[in-house]
Amino acid sequence: MLCEISKGVFWVGAVDWNVRNFHGHTFNTFSGTTYNAYLIIDDKITLIDTVFGPFSRDLLENISAIVPPEKIDYVVANHVETDHSGALPEVMRAAPRAKLLGTAKCREGLSRHYYADWPFQTVKTGDRLVLGKKSLIFIEAPMLHWPDSMFTYLDEKEILFSNDAFGQHLAHCRRFADEAEQGMLMREAAKYYANILWPLSRLVSGKIAELRKSGLPVSMIAPSHGMIWRNDPGAIIESYSRWALNSSVPRAVVVYESMWGGTEKMAGAIYSGLLETGAEAEVFDINRADRTEIIGRMLEAGGYLFGSSTHDNGMLPNLAGFLHLLKGLKPQNRLSAVFGSFGWAGGAVNEMEALLSGAGIPPACRGLSVQYRPSPADLEACREFGREFGRRLIEAHK
Repeated sequence: MLCEISKGVFWVGAVDWNVRNFHGHTFNTFSGTTYNAYLIIDDKITLIDTVFGPFSRDLLENISAIVPPEKIDYVVANHVETDHSGALPEVMRAAPRAKLLGTAKCREGLSRHYYADWPFQTVKTGDRLVLGKKSLIFIEAPMLHWPDSMFTYLDEKEILFSNDAFGQHLAHCRRFADEAEQGMLMREAAKYYANILWPLSRLVSGKIAELRKSGLPVSMIAPSHGMIWRNDPGAIIESYSRWALNSSVPRAVVVYESMWGGTEKMAGAIYSGLLETGAEAEVFDINRADRTEIIGRMLEAGGYLFGSSTHDNGMLPNLAGFLHLLKGLKPQNRLSAVFGSFGWAGGAVNEMEALLSGAGIPPACRGLSVQYRPSPADLEACREFGREFGRRLIEAHK
């Protein structure tokens, strides 16, 4: 399954068709993923990253189809996380003369993961390693998305090995982005950014500016997950620039949790009202939709509406957990509103309003509450609630 991505540069990673949960259970990967590793052939043979531990054999078999693993001189560790470093014990056994290269934080992190005394050379931004006819330039990328993270640039080939930036959780029989269906590819790229890098957007903007200022031309971006960007790598860089600025479109995402159907009816009526204004809208039941997908759809949406029935004077638990997750992702410059049904005391609407205010996206209007099941008049009030939100959303995007 190896693939020569440029003369003398090979993809030697692994495709995981079956993984469905990532980062514990924080990211649902219904499209699978890949663990991308790259082998550079020169006077000094270099491996860029490894793979998740259970795929060590795949990696070593791919390497062995090109060169005996014992001939590897360098292993570049762009990131400590075990989906990229998990095969290091097997690789270092198979390549006993190899030296590891990474940031100071990488060295610290690997020592706490593997407790092994591997030869290690610390590198920093601007350091160059000559391999023969080719050379590597190292670019530290702290908190994109761990403190140890680093990009590696293959100078003569203009390839940026970007590790966890510009990736997608997408298993595919092909290796290049232009070989995939573009709508699906960009949905996966957006979902990946939203669920992993969104709270780090300020750092993303800074790193893109740094790369542009460096003057290093980028003809290919080879991330650690998903497809390789070869024909127009500037397009995904522009998408990242836009996402990092928290740019949005006049689209609303409605997310709700309903106990006996009252809040669900409210959500449907609000959705109808939104559409009447010409705004785009999507509606998700948190108990039936995939939360990873919802977060992906929220990345470019300019408005969020959340609904919950009252339970024990507060929100229902799954929507509460989702809002706490959203708070950690730190969306900015968004309109929000809340709604919900209650039986006697209420409380969910107030709790949602307080949480969203604490998350930096305070509601743009007073929350809408309905006792028990909504009447026809209540449903018309819900539609008007949606219309008013839609009008505000469109106005905010003029």
